Amino acid sequence: MKTIKSMLEDLTYDDLRVWAGEKIFGRGMDYVDRVSQLSRTADNTLAAWVSGSDEYATMVRRNEEAKFDFRCTCPYDGWGPCKHVVAVLLAAAGQVKRDQEIPLLAPEDDLYLELFDDPCEEDEDLADEDLDDAPSQKPVKRRLSQVASILAGKTREELLAMLSELAAHHPEVERTIRESAQLECGQVDTIVRSLRKEIRSLTAEDAWFNPWKDEGNLPDYSHVLQQLRALLDKGHADAILQLGEELWIRGGEQVGHSDDEGETAMALAECMEIVLQALPLTSLTPPEQLLWIINRILEDEYDLLEGADRVLQDATYTEAHWRVVAGDLEARLQAMKRPQSDRFSETYQRENVMRQLQDAYRQSGQQEKIIPLLEKEVDVCRSYEALVDALIEAGERDKARRWCIDGFTKTLKEYPGIAGGLQERLRQMADEEGEYDLVAAYRAEDFFKGPSRQAYNELRQAAEKVQLWPMVRDGILAYLQTGQRPATGSKGKNTWPLPEPEVKRPHSQGKPRLDNFPNREMLIEIALLEQRPDEAVEIYRELSKTRRWGWAIDEELAQAVAVSHPEVALQIWKNIADRLIGQVKPKAYQDAAVYLRRMRKVYGETGRLDDWKALIMRLRTEHKAKRRLQEVLDGLEKNRKILD
Repeated sequence: MKTIKSMLEDLTYDDLRVWAGEKIFGRGMDYVDRVSQLSRTADNTLAAWVSGSDEYATMVRRNEEAKFDFRCTCPYDGWGPCKHVVAVLLAAAGQVKRDQEIPLLAPEDDLYLELFDDPCEEDEDLADEDLDDAPSQKPVKRRLSQVASILAGKTREELLAMLSELAAHHPEVERTIRESAQLECGQVDTIVRSLRKEIRSLTAEDAWFNPWKDEGNLPDYSHVLQQLRALLDKGHADAILQLGEELWIRGGEQVGHSDDEGETAMALAECMEIVLQALPLTSLTPPEQLLWIINRILEDEYDLLEGADRVLQDATYTEAHWRVVAGDLEARLQAMKRPQSDRFSETYQRENVMRQLQDAYRQSGQQEKIIPLLEKEVDVCRSYEALVDALIEAGERDKARRWCIDGFTKTLKEYPGIAGGLQERLRQMADEEGEYDLVAAYRAEDFFKGPSRQAYNELRQAAEKVQLWPMVRDGILAYLQTGQRPATGSKGKNTWPLPEPEVKRPHSQGKPRLDNFPNREMLIEIALLEQRPDEAVEIYRELSKTRRWGWAIDEELAQAVAVSHPEVALQIWKNIADRLIGQVKPKAYQDAAVYLRRMRKVYGETGRLDDWKALIMRLRTEHKAKRRLQEVLDGLEKNRKILD
C-alpha cells in the first residue's frame, strides 16, 4: 500500500494548477494555515478540518490511476476540487517535508463520522429510503438511531423526567412539547394566533447579509416552516391558507427591502411551498383555488411561488373548472384600462393577465379563442411572437408570415429583441418549407448584425446546403474588409447569390466607419477556423499596428499557432503577462503566471530554456520590490514538486 509520501512525491505544483484551476489553486495556497486535525485513514486517505466561513470536513486521496478522489462539506463540493481540498494536499506535503507524522484517524472521531461513516452498513434498522441520503446526512442518521436505542430502554417515568428536565433548560423543547399537545387537542386557533404573531415579528426584521464580513441578520423562518408542516400533517389546510396570506403580504414587503442575496426569499418560498400543498385540501372551490394561485403569480416579483406550475397542471382541475377561471380573467382584462403608451410599466400587468388567460383557454379546451385574443392585443402588448407561434400551431403559415413581417417593422426600432425573434421565426419557416437559399440569406443577416465564429459556421452550413458557399464566402470576406454589404443581384466577380430576405435590418450606405473595418479580429478567427495560420499571423501583424486595447484574439491566436509560429505565441504571451504585472495586484500576478507557464513550455519544446531563465531574471530585476510577484516567480522557475 502506498504511503502518504509515495502518494505525493511525483506531484508538482503545475499538476495541482491544471487539476484545480489557477484560481482555486491560488485560494488553496492561502488556506493552508486554516487546515486543522490533518489525519489519514488506513488506506492513506487524507482528512482534515478546514476553516472558512464555516468549519468544513475535507478528504482527498490518489487512486490507482493517479487521479484524485475527494469530498468536502463546503457548498462548492460537487462542482470540482475546492480550495479546501487543495489546502489539505499542500498541508500534507508540508508535514511530510518536515518529517512529521500524519496521525491515523480514529473511526469514532467526529471528522471520520462526517466523512466516512455509513450507518446503512451497520444499522439494519434504518429504513431503505435512508440509503439515498447524502453522505453528510449519514452521521446524523446514525446518531438519531443511537438515541432511539437509548430511549427504547427507558421506563415511562424515566422518559417523563428526562423530557421535563430538557423542557426546563431548553425553551425550544418546551415549545415543541406544548405545540404538539395543542395540535393533538385540536387547539388550532391557538397555534394560528401564535404563528401569526411570530410571522409579524419575523417580517418586521431587517433582512441583510454582508458575505465579505460574514455578518448580517437573516430572519429565521424554520419554526414557522416546521409548524406549517405539522398543520398539514393534521389536515388543517384552511389554517395554513390563512397563515399563507399573512406570509405572502408581509413577507413580500420584507423581501422587497432586503439585501441578503436572496436568503430570506428562499426561506419564504419554502413556507409558501407548504401553502401550495395545502391549497387543494382547503374549503375553496377548485376554480377559487386556481384563481388564488394565479392572483399570486401576477403579484410574484421574487419567485416565492416556485411550485405554482405544478399545482396548475394537476389533472384534478377539469376543463369546467378552467372555464370559470377563463371567464374571470376575460372580465379582468376587459376591465383594465388600455395603456396610453407602449411603455413597459403600463403594459406589464396586462401582458401577464393575457398570458394567464391563454393558459386558461388551453386548459379549458377553448384553444380557438387564443388567436383572436392575441390579434386583439398584439399592438398593445407586442405579443407578435406568441401570435405567430399560435398561427403556426394552427397551420396558418401564410398568416403567421404576414404577422412576422408586420411585427418586425413595428418593433425593430424600439424593441429589437422582439424583431430578432420574428426574423428567427421566418428563418425557421423557410427551413421547414425547404427554402434553403432563404435560410442562408437570414444566416447572412445574422452575420452582418454580429460577426462571430458561430454566425460564420451557421452561414457556411446553410450556404453549403444549396452549394453557394464559395460565392457567399467571397462576399463575407469582402464585407469584413470594407464594411460594405454585398448587393443582392449584383453582377461581376463578387456576385451575391442569396435572395433578399423578407425582413432585414437597415444598414448604413456609403463610406464605412474606419474604426470598425477592416474587421481584422474576425478575419483572424476565420483564418484559424479554416486552418490558415500563416494568413492569421499576417493579419494579426496588421492589427497590432492600429489596435490600442484588448487581447482576446491574441490569446486565441497564440494558442492556435504555438507550434507553427512559436515566436508569435511567445510575444503575445509576454505582452499579456507584462500588462497583468503592471496592474500591481496579487491576483493579476497569478493570472500572469498562466501565460508565463505557457511560455516555459514553448521554450522547452524549442530547446531554449536559457531564454526562459533570462526572462524570469528580467522580471525579477525589473520588479524586485513586488514581494508577491517574487513569490509567484519562485514557483515558476521550475516545475517544482510539492515535496521539494
